[in-house]
Amino acid sequence: MSRNASEFVENLEQVFRQHSNAKIAQEQKAYMRNKFEFCGIKTPIRRDLQRPFLSKSGLPLKAGLTVITKKLWGNPEREFQYFAQELVYKHRKQFEKEDIALLEYMVMNKSWWDTVDFIGAKLIGAYFEKYPGQIKPYVDKWLASNNIWLQRCCLLFQLKYKENLDTKKLEYIIKHLLGSREFFINKAIGWVLREYSKTNPNWVIQFVNQNPLERLSQKEALRLLS
Repeated sequence: MSRNASEFVENLEQVFRQHSNAKIAQEQKAYMRNKFEFCGIKTPIRRDLQRPFLSKSGLPLKAGLTVITKKLWGNPEREFQYFAQELVYKHRKQFEKEDIALLEYMVMNKSWWDTVDFIGAKLIGAYFEKYPGQIKPYVDKWLASNNIWLQRCCLLFQLKYKENLDTKKLEYIIKHLLGSREFFINKAIGWVLREYSKTNPNWVIQFVNQNPLERLSQKEALRLLS
């Protein structure tokens, strides 16, 4: 497997497109509200096809990550974005401080829940664990951006932190977003609270009782505690 960025992308494109299925692609496109084109590769098959590209011997060097990711993000078929984010995840332990620019790019381009949720919870979550000093400036920037996908990432980056979740930061973020009528924001508020209820149910119950959450957020937050 070539580690050269251009060859790597070309080889991946060839493999994915050789296994395209027009009927499945149309079904996938309809499921995603016709927002994106698809090769028509179901997830288990895609994971099999991409395994050599993510193996230790096939993985491209970290130095080419931004170039490869942006090339793949530029492809119309959604499978390439799915692969790109998994490629970035493979390099998460090698994140450098400036990689936040790449993560922002991924969130803000071809934005929809199917990529943003992975990026927010798995990639930005890992980045902020490594560079906690970046949390406040970027959370404040994203909250003020009026970009719902960046705001959703503010909520989701702590999704898998469990006992390491900072409740003060979460409270600050949620309170900034209270009153939003945006489904993807209110759903994410409930989701992160529900996930944290597995670790600290009393805090979640108290927070829900003391704050005027939208009904969707409240319902999602308390789902495991009913």
